[in-house]
Amino acid sequence: MTVNVPIVLPQSPVGCPHIDFCFFQPTVKTINSNFCNTIFANTSVFLSVFYRYRTFILFLTFLFYTAYHLSRKPISIVKSELHRNCSIVIRPADLNVTNNATWCDWEPFDQDNYQTLFGILDNCFLVTYAIGMFFSGIFGERLPLRYYLSVGMLMSGLFTCLFGLGFYWNIHSLWYYACIQVMNGLVQTTGWPAVVACVGNWFGKGKRGFIMGVWNSHTSVGNILGSLIAGVFVDSAWGMSFIVPGLIIASTGILCFFFLVEKPEDVNCTPPQHHSDQDSGEVEPLLQNSPRISNGAISSEPSSEVVEDPTEAISFCGALSIPGVMEFSLCLLFAKLVSYTFLYWLPLYISNVAHFDAKEAGDMSTLFDVGGIVGGIMAGLVSDYTGGRATTCCVMLIGAAPMLFLYNYIGQRSLGTTIAMLLVCGGLVNGPYALITTAVSADLGTHESLRGNSRALSTVTAIIDGTGSVGAALGPLLAGLISPTGWNNVFYMLISADILACLFLSRLVYKEAQGWCGRVPRVRGSVSPTAVFFAAKFGV
Repeated sequence: MTVNVPIVLPQSPVGCPHIDFCFFQPTVKTINSNFCNTIFANTSVFLSVFYRYRTFILFLTFLFYTAYHLSRKPISIVKSELHRNCSIVIRPADLNVTNNATWCDWEPFDQDNYQTLFGILDNCFLVTYAIGMFFSGIFGERLPLRYYLSVGMLMSGLFTCLFGLGFYWNIHSLWYYACIQVMNGLVQTTGWPAVVACVGNWFGKGKRGFIMGVWNSHTSVGNILGSLIAGVFVDSAWGMSFIVPGLIIASTGILCFFFLVEKPEDVNCTPPQHHSDQDSGEVEPLLQNSPRISNGAISSEPSSEVVEDPTEAISFCGALSIPGVMEFSLCLLFAKLVSYTFLYWLPLYISNVAHFDAKEAGDMSTLFDVGGIVGGIMAGLVSDYTGGRATTCCVMLIGAAPMLFLYNYIGQRSLGTTIAMLLVCGGLVNGPYALITTAVSADLGTHESLRGNSRALSTVTAIIDGTGSVGAALGPLLAGLISPTGWNNVFYMLISADILACLFLSRLVYKEAQGWCGRVPRVRGSVSPTAVFFAAKFGV
């Protein structure tokens, strides 16, 4: 006789559909054919449900962060509407103006220093985003991700709408828009650490580069949709360019509350294996997890562990000590500097250099994000195949530098050249950025030195993306300060940033090259002959 006992799932969200029969477990103790058949059937259904849940979570988190980026994009589209070339705009006959040069601009952006004012708005968002990101990961490890994400998206929708309402309320105060950007920057930090932690909870390390490369296209998809939605309203009522994206991200926040499943355990699924238990073929850095030598004896116990209690959230310093976190964080600082400069200034650059109107420039800028989608997927595929995350990033960064130079000088000669250069530059610039913020962050957040603790994903992701966000804040600010001296100087700054990003990965690239050449000093768990000699001779 077989008794089916349903398993209670108290942590599951209210709206998530439960298929109770999938979680029934036989309780018979006698091994018989019926029992074996039941086990086989339940196991097959269980695995099927696990993969369905995993696909569902991947889709949901993709949708959530698409909404985050969708709500950030409108300001770059609206810039060219807030300050226009009024000499080519037809003035209404019944409009009396005192200044023919700025009559169509929106105060206070009708001044000669409008680029500096735009830079202030960008940095009000980006600086607070960078600062808040370091704390966001710490909160994300300690709060339920479903509640954390839901509140973050609802608040992001509120502040995005408030920016757009400035048009209807006829607000011309720089302080109003700056304060909205500050608050929006803070609440948007809830997104990235939480979604990466959630995806990392459901996916193991096997094909993480490709899976997260495809998944990370949400950044570019959000930018594209944000540009297209803002472009629809920018010429008639630019306030709607913010209000519509604000309503969209608020709606996804409600969706998150009812449907997000944070981790497999919440629906009685076994969590994925983040690293192999077989250590025989796994190569580690020289000093990492090396045996401890004490009083002439060699202990096989690791000399140090970043986390001892798997139920305790990792500390900030503990996450920072994980091998590779510092290098990739500093690399992302400069890679994100380049990416976010294009995010905030590319439409204005195209409008000024190619003389397109605001909508056409916004539509053309989406090609950069289309290239970014392909670049992110290719970076993930190559890094999965080669096992060289750092090398893949470095090669793409090296290729991006000359392509940026060429785009500045020949990119606007024809429409075909513009399209081709935007696609190539987008792929090379956003590829490393996508790989580091997804697969690399998840790899480091489930590093073997954590001894199976999964509560480091949010903190590691926040450190890496928070450091990168410092660059994201610097890039648009520097572009605003340098652009009055000429766009050439802006591109020289971007090229320099790409080179610096590559240099910070040089040590990791060297170690990966050693592994490919078969010259890695030691396999994890082996003991150096020199260590044995000194242990026996001197008792150290």
